[in-house]
This record gives sequence, C-alpha cells and structure tokens, in this order.
Amino acid sequence: APDPTRGDGAGGGWAGGGSVFAGVLMLVSGILGILNGIAGIAKDDVYGRIGDYVYSFNLTTWGWIHLVIGILVALTGWGILKGSDWARGAGIGLAALYIVEYFMFLPYAPVWSVISIGIGVFVIWALASEPSRSATSRSGTTRPV
Repeated sequence: APDPTRGDGAGGGWAGGGSVFAGVLMLVSGILGILNGIAGIAKDDVYGRIGDYVYSFNLTTWGWIHLVIGILVALTGWGILKGSDWARGAGIGLAALYIVEYFMFLPYAPVWSVISIGIGVFVIWALASEPSRSATSRSGTTRPV
C-alpha cells in the first residue's frame, strides 16, 4: 500500500498541499488586488505621492493595473482550486507578472509589496513542483490525498 506520508516525487506531499494553498493565495490576493484597484481608480490619493521614481505612473493607472491583474489572478486561483488544466501554467505566468507588478509598486506600499512578492514566489514554487496530472496518469501512480 502506498505510504501517504511520502510524496510521489518532484515535491511530494508538500507540493500537493502547496498547490491548493497557492490557489487560495491567488484567489485571495486577486480579490485584494481588485479592491486595491477600485480604491486607486475611485480616489487618486489613496497612496502617498512619491518623488522621482522610474516606474511612476499616475495612481489611477496603478489602480487599473491592480484591477486587471487582480481579476486575472483571482480567476486563475479559482481555476487552480477547481483543478482546471489551464490554470497551473497560467498561475505560474501570472505569479511572475504579480511579482513584477509589486516590485514596481514598492515605493507606494513597501511592506505589502514585499509580502506580495513572497506570495508570488511561493505560488510559482508550489505550482511548478507538483507533478502534472497527465504525467501521473501516464505513469499509473496516484497522487496522495
């Protein structure tokens, strides 16, 4: 009988549970991004103004960026939780975009940006280290529950 405490390779049990957690993190982060975007669009002075910054956009523009990426991240997180085939690859790509977004947003919200970058790194790790469903179905092994 298979040992449920051992993984089936490539990340094992940690990654299997990690992908569910990654889906939840993406869903919640996406919703927070949507709310952040709405706040930035509705009220242009939500964040303090900064001086000369290479990536300085109008705060309304940042609101739209957060809104669009937030919607995509939330939908992808939902897709990961539902087990959709497209969601894992999209999740890795969107998490990378999410990291870049919050790196550029660092001067406006430094603490939240660093936390968001950490979330993005975890999401990429969890989704990339879990064996694909097609690989496990071809090999005849089952994933631990």
